[in-house]
Amino acid sequence: MTNADGSAIDPYLAQAQADARAALDRAQAAAEAAQAALAEATRRAAEASAAAQSAAAQSAAAQTVAAPGQPAAPVASGPLSEAAVEAVRAGYDFAGEALQMGALVNGEAIADVQVCIPLGMITRHGLVAGATGTGKTKTLQGLAEQLSAAGVPVFAADIKGDLSGIATAGASGDKLAERTRGIGQDWKSTAFPTEYFTLGGVGTGVPIRATITSFGPLLLSKVLGLNETQESSLGLVFHYADSQGLPLIDLSDLRSVLSYLQSDEGKGELKELGGLSPATVGVILRELITFADQGADVFFGEPEIDTAEFLRLASDGRGIVSLLEVPGVQDKPALFSTFLMWLLADLMNDLPEVGDVDKPKLVFFFDEAHLLFSGASKNFLAAITQTVRLIRSKGVGIFFVTQTPKDVPGDVLAQLGSRVQHQLRAHTPDDAKALRQTVQTYPVSEYDLGEVLQSLAIGEAIVTVMNEKGAPTPVAWTRMRAPQGSMDPTLMADIEATVQASLLLARYGVAVDPDSAKEMLARRLDAASAAAAQAEAAEAAAKESAKSEKERLAAQKKIDAEYDRLARQSQPRRTTRTSSSRRASKTPIEQVLGSPVAKTILTEVMRGIFGNARRR
Repeated sequence: MTNADGSAIDPYLAQAQADARAALDRAQAAAEAAQAALAEATRRAAEASAAAQSAAAQSAAAQTVAAPGQPAAPVASGPLSEAAVEAVRAGYDFAGEALQMGALVNGEAIADVQVCIPLGMITRHGLVAGATGTGKTKTLQGLAEQLSAAGVPVFAADIKGDLSGIATAGASGDKLAERTRGIGQDWKSTAFPTEYFTLGGVGTGVPIRATITSFGPLLLSKVLGLNETQESSLGLVFHYADSQGLPLIDLSDLRSVLSYLQSDEGKGELKELGGLSPATVGVILRELITFADQGADVFFGEPEIDTAEFLRLASDGRGIVSLLEVPGVQDKPALFSTFLMWLLADLMNDLPEVGDVDKPKLVFFFDEAHLLFSGASKNFLAAITQTVRLIRSKGVGIFFVTQTPKDVPGDVLAQLGSRVQHQLRAHTPDDAKALRQTVQTYPVSEYDLGEVLQSLAIGEAIVTVMNEKGAPTPVAWTRMRAPQGSMDPTLMADIEATVQASLLLARYGVAVDPDSAKEMLARRLDAASAAAAQAEAAEAAAKESAKSEKERLAAQKKIDAEYDRLARQSQPRRTTRTSSSRRASKTPIEQVLGSPVAKTILTEVMRGIFGNARRR
């Protein structure tokens, strides 16, 4: 056999080519068969999924419309047994008023198994945790709305501005209606009474300011990033200012006191208490100057906010939701988190003891809680723990909002009776460790929480709370309720209008500069300077007087010497030839020089020569 060009064909090469073509044909046929099988499998999977969803929907609908007193329809298949589902149902069946969290999820949501928190147990505090974008903010908004409706005021930091939607009625839609029906929520579009605040007037809202005196050395040390030695020294400065009646209103007052205590006039003031190290004072002053240069001086001053403003009710009896705008100070996270702690501490100092109450006087949502604890000293953490422990008896409930429970120190976490844990992610070894630690903090249940916490959908959470008897409720996979306010931020024009109409703006809107430590120390230094000048003048006058007296005595001495000399010249010469009987009487010149008048005239002439004669 030959090729087209007349060359001979290699039989082995021809056979290899034929085998290759046959193998290629077989591979193509296999690929087509695999594609056909995949398409068939996909079709069957879609049919099975549709059938499962239809069955679940029918089951949920049957449970939703079940007549009271009739046994509930069989639950959809899920991670919990029927006995565990009934335990959850009974565990959240409270006699008193409660905040509805959502419905139990067991494969699908079970509308008649509601998960809730007793209103009276809100003062036992709580935690809302979860990764970014898992629904923490909407959970917070839903709780705040129900608290307001129950006549409980709410304070919350609006980290991203999303919470402002609580002041605007929510918009309905098909997806929202489907979700709320599925969890048994009677959803109604509702706006809630809202007041807007800002730190120091940075942003849109009623300014919140604090005086340095009331802020205290512990919180200020946290803001400035001082170590424990510097914190102790700052406490000594506050003690001195209090004992001397020096009001510390703003940062300039504190700087003035520090400078005074390092001056010659004030160095001895703190000797009995150990004094201040110049190096430590230098560090504190530098931090204060840097802090002020960053614009933080506007957060301190008067009028200082009265935290009782956060306890108000609207005219219809609903609690007012106070939102602190944070985006304006988002570059100062330590500042706003510490300011929130100051607000809590001030509330604890001012509110009376009330013990256990049917509903809280105020619920405080502490968002981005990890910022509060990051880099905190032992004294600061101890103060937080004490505040959380004691403020319950003042009728105030606190919810910490953060990403993982490990962001909250164990002593504080132990005080939190309610837990709402949204999805956790384990993409890194640290995430996996945090997940294991979180699982260990929950009561025993049929859930594999290590798996469930990673598979939660947006708007779902693992919930356990403290029941009316103070015992933990069963762990419940919960599909959370939807907020009735807007899920989008309120329009800025509406926020500005609300702020301008606020009665609080006239009271707190304009900063004032009262007489305080800076002015008092300036007057003290002026008085000390004047006294020093007067003493110096008196000393100079005394020296001048002594000098004048010395010169007068010297002049008098010269006068007396001159007088003696003239007197000697006026005496008659003595000779050896004179008789033994000398003349006893004085000459006329001696008589004149010896007279008082002559002495006076001669003295006046000599004082004139030395420049000391008095003018007549």
